[in-house]
Amino acid sequence: MRTIGAMNLAQVAACFALVYNSITPAAFWSVNNFLMTGPKAFLTYSSSVAAGAESGIDECKHQFTWDRWNCPESALQLSTHNGLRSATRETSFVHAISSAGVMYTLTRNCSMGDFDNCGCDESRSGEAGGRGWVWGGCSDNVEFGERISKQFVDALETGQDSRAAMNLHNNEAGRRAVRETMKRSCKCHGVSGSCSIQTCWLQLADFREIGNFLKVKHEQAAKIDLEKRRMRGGNSADNRAAIADAFRAVPRTELVYLEDSPDYCVRNATLGLQGTEGRECLQSGKNLSQWERRSCRRLCGECGLRPEERDSETISSCNCKFHWCCTVKCEQCKQIVTKHYCSRRERNRPFNNKRKHRAQNW
Repeated sequence: MRTIGAMNLAQVAACFALVYNSITPAAFWSVNNFLMTGPKAFLTYSSSVAAGAESGIDECKHQFTWDRWNCPESALQLSTHNGLRSATRETSFVHAISSAGVMYTLTRNCSMGDFDNCGCDESRSGEAGGRGWVWGGCSDNVEFGERISKQFVDALETGQDSRAAMNLHNNEAGRRAVRETMKRSCKCHGVSGSCSIQTCWLQLADFREIGNFLKVKHEQAAKIDLEKRRMRGGNSADNRAAIADAFRAVPRTELVYLEDSPDYCVRNATLGLQGTEGRECLQSGKNLSQWERRSCRRLCGECGLRPEERDSETISSCNCKFHWCCTVKCEQCKQIVTKHYCSRRERNRPFNNKRKHRAQNW
């Protein structure tokens, strides 16, 4: 079977671009029609790449559900040649979480034996890991997941400008997040359960933990100010070297961006932004986080809007009973549900539209 490394770079880029851009519900599985005509290696990993990209999208939407920017469809285009030329803090998260999702899924499926050419990582099996424990078991094969995902995802960036450099940097930060959140699991061995020695292996964390990890990185993202550096026009060798030096100064584990974010409070059709008017927010409820409890202030109040209370009626099955034999009959119960949505104020009132981020310029 041909390996990914033997593929033409343009083929890999076209493959992943189609995989990622076909995630929308109406066209998600159309990618298979394309992959059937491509190299056999595409077929081997295509479903994992597609599933990984989809998990990245889902996690992005979860992480930003109660933010002004809520991971809209307009932001979910990875390749720069398909229109995503913004270089904001949010763009950095999209690249990182998508790259992490692809690596995560490839790694997991490899360890589960879904691919003929890989399985558990047993490279350190039998080695002493620390006091009272040795490496063993079935560690998740992140080496494989990282290598294959990098060739799929990074192949999208064919340019050599600052935006391509930014995307590649954030792709790598996403992959490193998968590594940094891995957990050590152990099994005890010994007479009568004494646990005199343990066998341990590395496992992937839950993908939600990776999303949480990258959300913090998003808040702490570093802005690279290329205007402060000597840059020449065009795509000269000197210019490329200056770009590389600028990004090299930031650790590969950190997210980077080039442009300040637009005002997500207001609608901007050109940028594909819907604004926060009409968005739902939370004012009460059980087990709400502090971030969720402040969503009405963030989405409405700080955007010059007010939370409007709306009641809606829901009908659901209830009081279900089993009848002999053998049916279940339920009543239809009505319930009034109160929700809050951001609406225009009756009068213009001053408001404070500040974004708080722990960032530093490089």
